[in-house]
Order: sequence, then structure tokens, then C-alpha cells
Amino acid sequence: MLLAIDIGNTNIVFGVHDGTRWIHHWRVQTVRERMPDEHAVFFQGFLHEAGLDLHAFERTVLSSVVPQLTQGIAEMVAQRTGHPPLIIRGTGIDLGIEIRTEHPDKIGSDLLADAVAAYDRFRSNCIVVDFGTATTFTAVTDPGALLGVAIAAGLNVTADALVSRTAQLPHIELIPPPSIIGRNTVQAMQAGLVLGYVCMVEGIVDRMRREMDGAQVIATGGLSRVIGPLTDRFDAIDPWLTLDGLRLIAARN
Repeated sequence: MLLAIDIGNTNIVFGVHDGTRWIHHWRVQTVRERMPDEHAVFFQGFLHEAGLDLHAFERTVLSSVVPQLTQGIAEMVAQRTGHPPLIIRGTGIDLGIEIRTEHPDKIGSDLLADAVAAYDRFRSNCIVVDFGTATTFTAVTDPGALLGVAIAAGLNVTADALVSRTAQLPHIELIPPPSIIGRNTVQAMQAGLVLGYVCMVEGIVDRMRREMDGAQVIATGGLSRVIGPLTDRFDAIDPWLTLDGLRLIAARN
């Protein structure tokens, strides 16, 4: 079995693959203050509920964009599984795709996994929109090359910034309002934040598609199920796409 772990700024996403399919997924809040032993208890708790144990995994693959957690969790996994995890980096690893950015070693490991999984699915020009702390748009071209990325503030970050910089605007539920013309403060904020965010996503996707002479688009990340139904730009929605990219990279290495 394979354990795949994706450490993000907001969430840690991890899953178990039995060689045929994903049998379990989890998405939990990232807590930077946890020590390695605390993370061991944390992971073991979720795995125990699923009838699993860290000692059961033959392979582990790790992606992290939180440097202060990477080494501690990697060492914890190595100690408790008996083997070090494969840590995804931009260089020195077989991704199965080419990286054509100016600084390949600066591409986030989560974006690499997104690109690998999307190209494996579509086998043609594709764009991955990953809704996380930041919303990223990763462009991949046939026959398998990561061209580049656009990065925007995530929807939650945008909403938090608006509320923190204004005196009278409240925290709101990030759902679409009944109309783009808000009839009260909450609806007005939902119109600007949620529907405005959809317009931003559509605009970047449309511009990327034009530069790439067409591309299929897949959405992933925690908010993909919120934004996905509000637009017709996505050919697929897969909240666990990054984990699948990690699985594919692990299989090549």
C-alpha cells in the first residue's frame, strides 16, 4: 500500500492507495506548531479509525510547501514505516513531464503533482486550477511539459483580507448569493467575493486557453466543489488530484 501526504499552508491532505484505488482520503488543518511525535499520534489516529497502521505501508510519498514541517514529518514517517518517504522536488526526480519554467527548482511540489496527474488524465493540453490558500493555474502542454503558472490569492484569503481591513463588514459564508445585485450586506459581499472570484477564474482560464490554442481544464483543492458548480469552464473536478499526482510520481521512482 501507498501513503501519500500533501502538506499545504492551510491543509494537510493524505490518502491511502491499495494499488488499485484510493481507499481513504483525509483533509485536515495544517498546524505548524506540532512536533514530529505529535504528528505521529495525529496520523495514527486517522489510520487507526480506518483499520490501518503506519507500519503497513510499503511506500510513502511526501509533498510539502511548508518547509518547517517537511523534515519532521519525513523523519517521523521513516521511523514508523521503516523506510524514508519519497520527497517530491522540482529537480533530481523522474516526473514523466518536462518543466519549461525559468527556474524549475522553484516550482511547488503540489503544482508538479497537479501537472503530472492532469496530463496523465487528459494526454493533451490542460490547465489545473487548484483552490488552496492560493489559487494556482498550472498550464501543461502536449506532449507533457509544464509551461508555467498563474498565482492568485485564495478565496478565503481574499475574504479575510477584506474583513480585516474594513470596520463594518462581517465574516460571511462563502456561497453564491441569489443575485449579483446584493440586497443586503451579506449578499453584496457574496456577490463581490464569490461571483467576482468566479469571474477572475474564468478570465484567467480563458486567457490561458487562448495562449495554448485550447486546453482541457480540471479543478482541484478544498474549494473546488464550491466554485466548480458556478462555472462551465471545468471539464472535470477532482478534489484529490494532487494525491493522484503523488501516486504517479512515486510509481516512476
